[in-house]
Amino acid sequence: MASVSMTVNGREVSGDVEGRTLLSSFLRDDLRLTGTHVGCDTSQCGACVVHVNGAAVKACTMFAVEADGAEVATIEGEANADGSLSVIQQAFQDHHGLQCGFCTPGMVMSAAALLKENPTPTEAEIREYLEGNICRCTGYHNIVKAIMAASGQDVAAIAAE
Repeated sequence: MASVSMTVNGREVSGDVEGRTLLSSFLRDDLRLTGTHVGCDTSQCGACVVHVNGAAVKACTMFAVEADGAEVATIEGEANADGSLSVIQQAFQDHHGLQCGFCTPGMVMSAAALLKENPTPTEAEIREYLEGNICRCTGYHNIVKAIMAASGQDVAAIAAE
């Protein structure tokens, strides 16, 4: 067993984990932050994307001990301080960027990382950035629209698929 301590969504947390415990498991099972979804366990789907020290990371590919001392942000920390939806979350709702919702936390966290790096991405840049996130319901069109809207861009210019 190893002791880990990290800041998750602005709160100091700690726990004892086996060396093989994935960050996704620590977040879900130990901290009960179940918004981080595990869809594939092989780093293919992106449903488990969180931010570690500001970088988007697939939590199913990182051991909890690797995040010892890190700042971790999950979908539960994306809302505004008053509990209202963040700009990105609101854009996903407004532009129907979700359907079943399983991929949504990873998509929102990836979108937040993209917009931090590139505040006004093109449609092509958004689609390229999301290559590591799989959605089996929406066809991505409305997800792209939502991300463009969150960046303050006109979504009317996006061609219908």
